[in-house]
Amino acid sequence: MRDPYDVLGVARSATAADIKKAYRKLAKTWHPDQKPDDPTAKERFAEIGSAYELLSDADKRGQFDRGEIDGEGKPRFQGFAGGGQGGPWGSAQGAGGPWGQRGQRFEFDMGAGGPFGGRGRAPGGEDIMDEILGAFGGRRPRRGAGLGGEPPRGEDVRVEVLAPFRDWARGAKQRVRLPNGKELDVAIPAGIEDGKTIRLKGQGMPSGFNGEPGDALVVVHVKPDPAFRAEGKDVRVEVPITLYEAVLGGKVRVPTLDGAVEMTVPPGSDGARTLRLRGKGVAAKGSPGDLLVELRIALPKGGDPRLAALAETLRDDAPYDPRA
Repeated sequence: MRDPYDVLGVARSATAADIKKAYRKLAKTWHPDQKPDDPTAKERFAEIGSAYELLSDADKRGQFDRGEIDGEGKPRFQGFAGGGQGGPWGSAQGAGGPWGQRGQRFEFDMGAGGPFGGRGRAPGGEDIMDEILGAFGGRRPRRGAGLGGEPPRGEDVRVEVLAPFRDWARGAKQRVRLPNGKELDVAIPAGIEDGKTIRLKGQGMPSGFNGEPGDALVVVHVKPDPAFRAEGKDVRVEVPITLYEAVLGGKVRVPTLDGAVEMTVPPGSDGARTLRLRGKGVAAKGSPGDLLVELRIALPKGGDPRLAALAETLRDDAPYDPRA
């Protein structure tokens, strides 16, 4: 990486406040979401973050200023003490060589992370990263995600869909437009619980750091139907029948989730009777539910003189009281 002072555009005498201010400005300018058409934006943004992580850490900044580490936080080769004694590895008994004086080994403790995490994190660095990424709906890279670590994944996107009752009950695909502009055919599982989320791996926002893309979270809601209502795996529907169909029985047309079918009404059926069509309910895993058909006796609108005369005859000849 380039000199971190040059990356942030600050002098070597810059204060911590100067470094923080420069980082805020550059990070917001070069965030990949600000420059979606610039292929260099993500690399520039990562470079800015790395520079800030180093210079905002007083210990690392001091090591860099003394030439002990480079712009990526890696130890610099300082050469071997003892001049030319004993060649490039120094003398076995002298002060040269990679083991230094009297065999003492030089060690460097550079921390356990990349520019976005580990022991080398600068005080307040997490808050700054959250603030910068939060301005674009992003999240702070995970610890160890950066130079030498796993790159952070992209953001998840969330969308809510309203599935028609029949599609929900029998299972169907629905066209969904995601917040990132993608359009997908999403399979709605039959009988999925209202408010449940379907996760589509890799269909979210790109990483911006060459990491894995985020996921798409599709929240499913069920659109009520004027004819059908769910009762667990079963579906209930009301069907009007005539008085003579209720008394004499017959075949009537019944709407189902898959289209209308004929159903036999037994003689003597009243308005409190419920018939069952097996397997015509929610096509859930295992065994599907049933369609519960509620019979509703419908009298002619405006009345019928013949029906009224018949009712009077029945009342006078053979009184019937269902409450008796």
